[in-house]
Amino acid sequence: MTPANSLVVAGLEPVGRIAAPLREQVLGRLRQAIRDFELQPGQRLVERELMEWLGVSRTTVREAIRELATEGLVTVVPQKGAVVSAPSLTEAEDLYEVRAGLESLIVRRFVERATDDQVDRLVATVDELDEVTNEHTTIRELLKAKDDFYVVLVEGAGSAALQQLLESIQVRVQALRATSLSEKGRPLQVVRELRGIVEAIQRRDDETASALCAAHVRTAARTALAHLRAEEAGL
Repeated sequence: MTPANSLVVAGLEPVGRIAAPLREQVLGRLRQAIRDFELQPGQRLVERELMEWLGVSRTTVREAIRELATEGLVTVVPQKGAVVSAPSLTEAEDLYEVRAGLESLIVRRFVERATDDQVDRLVATVDELDEVTNEHTTIRELLKAKDDFYVVLVEGAGSAALQQLLESIQVRVQALRATSLSEKGRPLQVVRELRGIVEAIQRRDDETASALCAAHVRTAARTALAHLRAEEAGL
């Protein structure tokens, strides 16, 4: 019988031989698997299984694991090997606080640099999230709809550096983001909060938009961190 946390169940497919270096393909595939919960926090990454299902060498797998470890997505545990990282309470508190400041800065840059068309597209992503929220959807679908908001936001902000930082932080707290959205009534509240942000953006009011963005992240953090505290307390 295949173990429940096996990479077979995760559905990882061999990487293609495209223009990007093989190592980058493997890294991208594993990051996405972690983001999509195909590889879940605490799950062990078995080199042999990764080699088989990604169709790459042991050296490539080990290089990818080392890179993921430096990014905080994987933790190498003595006598156990590599596992998908799960942030501790202290780490999560810091990550959310950094995320609040970072997203506020991205919003400011969006107000300064985005075209009117990009502003309209940002509004449309909130409309789409509103529709998804009112349907019977999975948490993964909600996260995908919310991520669409960030795709337009970082595009309009016009900063590859800020985009890279945001993606790194979001994937590290992905499970906690899902926990926050699972809270009863939270998805509808998220829509209201994002509408407030985009309305300020439409007015090109960077101060208000930035402040509302920070408040949005900290509200999400309260829910996620409360759940994590309960877990660490064994409740």
